[in-house]
Order: sequence, then C-alpha cells, then structure tokens
Amino acid sequence: QVQLVESGGGLVQTGGSLRLACAASGRTFSNYAAAWFRQPPGKERMFLAGISGSGAIRHYTGSVKGRFTISRDNAKNTVYLQMNSLKPEDTAVYYCAADPLLCSSNTCNYDYWGQGTQVTVSS
Repeated sequence: QVQLVESGGGLVQTGGSLRLACAASGRTFSNYAAAWFRQPPGKERMFLAGISGSGAIRHYTGSVKGRFTISRDNAKNTVYLQMNSLKPEDTAVYYCAADPLLCSSNTCNYDYWGQGTQVTVSS
C-alpha cells in the first residue's frame, strides 16, 4: 500500500504561482511513477504531468507544458507540482497518483490516489 497526501493548494490571483506537494508513505517510493491530475467543477478528471520513479522521464499535457513542472525528491518521498502563470481555468481539485508504471493519459488507472487539494485562481 502507498498512502498519498497532497498539500499546497489555495487561492491565488491570475498570473500567480503555487507549489503542490504530495507526500507518500508505505513503500519504497522510488519504485513508483507518480502523476498529477486535476478535476475542474463539473468536468472529468484530466492528466497533467507524470514522472518516472527515478525522475528521469517526465510527461506533460499540452495545456500546462511550459507553465507547470513536475519533480520529485525520493529522499523525502515527495512529488511536487510547481504551477506558474496560473489562469482561472486552472481552478480545480488537484490529485496526485502513484503506480509502478508511468501512464500519461486521462484514462490512466493509477493504483494509488491522494484525497485532493483545491486550487482556485481568481480573475
């Protein structure tokens, strides 16, 4: 079992930045790929960014490429999502997920999920 806890969400103005963190516990975290998803109100969950267990491979969806950066610190069992140039359409609940295999699409069925953290971007 892997337990995931997100933090760092909140209210920010357009153009601002936030860094989300996802703390993992339970198993050797470097054995797991990790990803960030989000779910805006009334919409389906979408993939944002994924990172391999070592951190060597990173994937992004087009709408956040260049604005968001995924990273991880396996010594701290934590994955991060640095979000810059935030827009109102970035408002959503953000989830981190982990799985032995890196998957980078909206239909990924990761084994483990956090509870989510709300990000609200005001105009």
